[in-house]
Amino acid sequence: MALVSSLSLAACGSDNNNTTASGGSNGSAATSAINCGKAGSLIAAGSTAQTAAMDVWKTSFAAACSGSTINYQGGGSGAGIQQFNQGKIQFAGSDSALKPAEVDASKAVCTGGQGIDLPMVGGLISLVYNVDGVDNLVLDGPTSAKIFDSQITKWNDPAIAALNPGAKLPDAEIQTFHRSDDAGTTENLTKYFAAAGGGAWTYPAGKAWAAKGGQSANGSAGVSAQVKQVKNSISYVELAYAQTNSLKSADINTGASKPVAATAENAASTIAKAQAAGTGSDLALKLDYATKDEGSYPLVLITYEIVCDKGNKAETLDTLKSFLTYTASDAGQKAVGEKGYVPLPKAVTDKVNGVIATLA
Repeated sequence: MALVSSLSLAACGSDNNNTTASGGSNGSAATSAINCGKAGSLIAAGSTAQTAAMDVWKTSFAAACSGSTINYQGGGSGAGIQQFNQGKIQFAGSDSALKPAEVDASKAVCTGGQGIDLPMVGGLISLVYNVDGVDNLVLDGPTSAKIFDSQITKWNDPAIAALNPGAKLPDAEIQTFHRSDDAGTTENLTKYFAAAGGGAWTYPAGKAWAAKGGQSANGSAGVSAQVKQVKNSISYVELAYAQTNSLKSADINTGASKPVAATAENAASTIAKAQAAGTGSDLALKLDYATKDEGSYPLVLITYEIVCDKGNKAETLDTLKSFLTYTASDAGQKAVGEKGYVPLPKAVTDKVNGVIATLA
C-alpha cells in the first residue's frame, strides 16, 4: 500500500506553480508535489461511493491551487457516465468499468479518442445491519444473496443461525434496503452474489436493482440513513458510510479458516491481487469476488475516474491532469485512506499517473 505522511498544503500564489505537501506522523518524512498548472474549474459527477474522497481531494486541491475549483456531484455511477457521454462534465466517477456500448458512445465527445477507466478509489462494501442484541453478525454469499432476494425473510432463519451459533437472533422480519439509482455499488454487490452465491442469485449483475422485495433509497447516504433508523434492517454501503453513521458491518464467511471482517486492511489484500482487464490506456481491473484467501474481504470495489484519452476540452485539460495526478499521488491516497477508503497499491497508481501524463 502506498502510505505516506499526513497532507499539509499551502496555497499556490499563481498559475504554473508547485505546492508541496509534506510531514510525517511516524517520524519519517515524505513529500508529494502538486503541480497546479493553469487555474481552472472542473465539473464532474457520478459515484456516491467516492463522494467523501472527492470532498477531501477537491478541498485540498482548491486550497493549494489559487483560482481552481472542483465541482463534484453524486447521483450514481450510471448518471455520471450518462452525463460524461453527453459532454456535460469533464470526468465521471463510476464503481464499475465502462461497458463496450458506453465506450462507443464516448467517442462522440472524445474527439479522436474514447473514454477510459482510471482506477482511483479503493473501497469495500459493508453489509450494514441494525438488529438489537446482535453485534457480530456473520453472513456468507448464498445466505446474503437469499436475504436480498427475499428468499430468507426472518432474522432467526436456520441459515443465518447456522452461521451465528449462540447469537440471539430475533424472530423478526428482515427489512432490506437497496439503491434506487443506478449504482456501481449495486453492480459490485451483485457480482459478488453471482460469484459467491452458490447459484442463489439468478439475476444478471448490474447497476440497476433487479431482485424481489425490499425498499429503495437514493445514494449511499440514503440507504445508510434508512438502516440507522429502521430496526431489523440490512443494506450495503461503502465502509466510509458505515463508519460515518456508526453502523455495524457483518463479517463474511468466505470459506477461509475464519470469517473475514469488513476492514480496509482486509479489503486491501483483495484489491492488491486484482488482475488487469483493460487494454492500452484503459486500466480497468478484474476483482476476485469469490476469494477464499485468508484475511481477504471479498466485497470490494474500485471507483474509476472516466476521462477521454484524447479529445478532452483544451481549456480544462491542464487542470484535469493536475487534479488527477494529485488524487493518484501517495499524499492523495493517504488522505482518503484516513476517511475509510483503501489506498491503491503503488503499482496501480504508478500506471495511472503514466496514463494521466498522456491525456490530450
